[in-house]
Amino acid sequence: MRPMTTHAERRPHLLIVDDEEAVAYPLSQYFRARGCLVDMATEPEEAEALVSHRRYDLAILDVCLSSLRTTAGLDVLREIRRRSPGTAVIVLSGHVSAEVEREARSAGADRVLAKPMPLRELAAEVSSLVGVAFG
Repeated sequence: MRPMTTHAERRPHLLIVDDEEAVAYPLSQYFRARGCLVDMATEPEEAEALVSHRRYDLAILDVCLSSLRTTAGLDVLREIRRRSPGTAVIVLSGHVSAEVEREARSAGADRVLAKPMPLRELAAEVSSLVGVAFG
């Protein structure tokens, strides 16, 4: 494992994908305030377009990104794995069942976490995956 750096030394680039802007926006603001570069998407297609043009250190994805496709986030996860296998991925969802966790891990998720999650705990997970300490 590589040594931890502070965010002043290295600014990780995060992608936050959640169809609820009331979730995505505060997460984006929280990590921006800690020195991260953050892109946000609320639609699967928007997330896939971002992934096709940028490389991210880490993505935080909700599983349910559409009322029509309840596991659209897993499609985004597969696209991330196809285009950028080195990107760490946290699946953060309010609908974590054993089946969803199994599918997410099979698709390449590094962590599968349940909403709601305290931001400090989420930041600790992000920190452990990208090797950056948040002050």
